[in-house]
Amino acid sequence: MEGKTVRESATIMAQLMGPTDLNVAGNVHGGTIMKLIDIAAGAVAVKHARANAVTASIDRIDFHHPLYSGDLITCKASLNLVGKTSMEIGVRVEAEDLLMGNVRHTASAYLTYVALDRAGKPISVPPLILETDEDRRRNQEAQLRREARLREKKAKP
Repeated sequence: MEGKTVRESATIMAQLMGPTDLNVAGNVHGGTIMKLIDIAAGAVAVKHARANAVTASIDRIDFHHPLYSGDLITCKASLNLVGKTSMEIGVRVEAEDLLMGNVRHTASAYLTYVALDRAGKPISVPPLILETDEDRRRNQEAQLRREARLREKKAKP
């Protein structure tokens, strides 16, 4: 199977937040951001595998700053690590105040997807070709997270 580069499947997705996206505190609901993160990461997984892919786990989502109605939310998603059937995808969420032009990093997340065939069985995915120092750094950090996940899984009764 021929490998693919990180940039071949990288995805940038933007959406304007409005009043229906707000929680009772007047900020964009965290669940709305989580859904956008999952959609962006899912697109990366399908682009890389060229097959259906499902969310297997979310390692973590860190919210750094609140988001507001009128903010343009941009999700930048790309592969960090590829296994035999699974892929770790990192998503960076930025919010832009369109009137002021301020851009702030508002959230980060790491998600694992598994590629599936038409019968719903895991299938092999292309290997990941690391081209840049940034690709290699993200890959090394993802390997550490994968090892931690495997240790945690082994420790469960």
